[in-house]
Amino acid sequence: MTETLWTPTQADFDAFARVSGDDNPIHVDPAFSARTRFGRTVSHGMLIYSRLWAMVRAAHPGRGQVFQDMMFPNPAYAGETLVLSVEGAGPELAVSARRQADGAVCFQGKAVLA
Repeated sequence: MTETLWTPTQADFDAFARVSGDDNPIHVDPAFSARTRFGRTVSHGMLIYSRLWAMVRAAHPGRGQVFQDMMFPNPAYAGETLVLSVEGAGPELAVSARRQADGAVCFQGKAVLA
């Protein structure tokens, strides 16, 4: 298993919104998000997966992905550290992200490599 810590920032959310075109205010507008049930901006799920995918690629260079499965059971917030984890030797890898502070799983899934 490989684990790393990552603390996403609002700048990360904003940059991902520009690149992906997903500028939903829940991700990029703190004033709007403050009025939601989350109370603040939340990460794009695919931003989290892009960080996990970078870990997969580092451990398995040159391997492509043929399948992915993911769920986002809890929000990830700007400024709160996540524990990113990749487990397995391939071709099927378990990938996850949980909040360091309370252990809540923000992302869980699998990646199947070619």
